Amino acid sequence: MTRRALFICACVVVHAASANAQSLTIEAAQTFGYSTEEVGAAATQARLFGVVGSDVRFMVEGSWGERSNTASDVFGTAYPYDGPPQLMEAYGERMFQPGRGLVGIRLGRYRTPFGIYSASDHAYVGFLRAPLIRYDNYYALSNNFLEQGADVVVGTPRAFVELSVGAPADVGEAQRRSGVDTVVRGQTAFGSAIVGVSYIDTKPYMPATFAFGRATFTGVDARWMRSGVQVRGEWLWGQPFDDVRTRGGYVDLIVHRPRMGAVTAVVRAERLAYDAPAPFALYTNRYTAGTKIRLFERFTAQIEVVHQTTPLPDQRPTALDAAITYTFRHQVTH
Repeated sequence: MTRRALFICACVVVHAASANAQSLTIEAAQTFGYSTEEVGAAATQARLFGVVGSDVRFMVEGSWGERSNTASDVFGTAYPYDGPPQLMEAYGERMFQPGRGLVGIRLGRYRTPFGIYSASDHAYVGFLRAPLIRYDNYYALSNNFLEQGADVVVGTPRAFVELSVGAPADVGEAQRRSGVDTVVRGQTAFGSAIVGVSYIDTKPYMPATFAFGRATFTGVDARWMRSGVQVRGEWLWGQPFDDVRTRGGYVDLIVHRPRMGAVTAVVRAERLAYDAPAPFALYTNRYTAGTKIRLFERFTAQIEVVHQTTPLPDQRPTALDAAITYTFRHQVTH
């Protein structure tokens, strides 16, 4: 499906939602940022979501961003910061609860459901860089991976299996080659903890003349939260294409206790190993400490210090990143 066709589909969803929605929310975020890697950036995200009729939820989201140095991974938490305006997600979904069970279906364009994958899990949390295993140029996955297809959930509210079958619809630098890809994810909850296992089988995003075979990864993820303290992380292993291997992961600590007021503290430790013939192999650790501060009702600032043991050629080992975001939200209820 072309982007023009996707845009037309999005417009149809918006028109239907405007006429029939019980609740409709319009949200936009404008971000400006700067890093001591001599990178300036600006971006806008806009989304429309709500309920059509009484049962079908929908989401339409677009993004536009620019940065002065595309070699850096700063500001790439969940949206591309280069190129023209992009249609991100555009889908409809419905959930059923037969007895104590849970069945759901999502159709359209949505983020690849592998591990901790939603935009809200990565954008505006307090980190200004995506995890190494989720950035375009590190031979693993990307937070800019999108699927065009169908996603089915079967199970119970506390334990379910999710299956996505579709075609890549990626944005940003890492765009997988066309073909059918499959993602399977299982998730269960234990008290305050959530544990998941994921598997993806897809096409590589490197050129066909260089990258042969399939990209396949298995991952585990976990989240625990209590009294304003959240610990979460992911670990994956697999191949971005034949004859090479990638493994790695990260652990986050996110703290927002009542006595901290408008401040949220974040810390991340991560590891990535790309096993390939020299000089392409990459083994690196990265450590991040930062904070998110709500300045006013709609303004939020994010500041972090990042140190990476083996950066890419155009990156610095240590950098200070900062951004300020203005968020607008308007809700209409019928």
